Amino acid sequence: MPPAAKAAFAAGAARCAVLSGATGPVEIAITLSDDAEVRVLNRDWRGKDKPTNVLSFPGLEGTMAALLPPDAPRPLGDVILALETCRREAVDQGKSLADHARHLVVHGVLHLLGFDHEDDAEAEEMEAMETAVLAGLGIADPYGEARP
Repeated sequence: MPPAAKAAFAAGAARCAVLSGATGPVEIAITLSDDAEVRVLNRDWRGKDKPTNVLSFPGLEGTMAALLPPDAPRPLGDVILALETCRREAVDQGKSLADHARHLVVHGVLHLLGFDHEDDAEAEEMEAMETAVLAGLGIADPYGEARP
């Protein structure tokens, strides 16, 4: 698992109900794709017919996860990055593509662990977690200028 994914997992795993009582390894798939494919996924799964920078798809949840033995690998889910969008955003934000991709991996893994940003309180909590994880990786706060 890439360091950004490991760091995000370490920071947020306690919140993930799927991992409760589990002792085995965790599986996360991270895919680098193109805007065309991410647009199709975003349209088909989220009803948004446009590319986006990162999508997260959870693995086993609820009763399906509970059926696994405690020491079995937990398929936490998939994180998919759209290269063209990530590259464009990195340039627009004056960041390296590598740092921006690391941020999006952290963001995606936190989604797999149950974090979200549907309302202001959730967004603040998730952004604070992302900022802390990225700081531990030596990456500047991606929200620094956007915060009041």
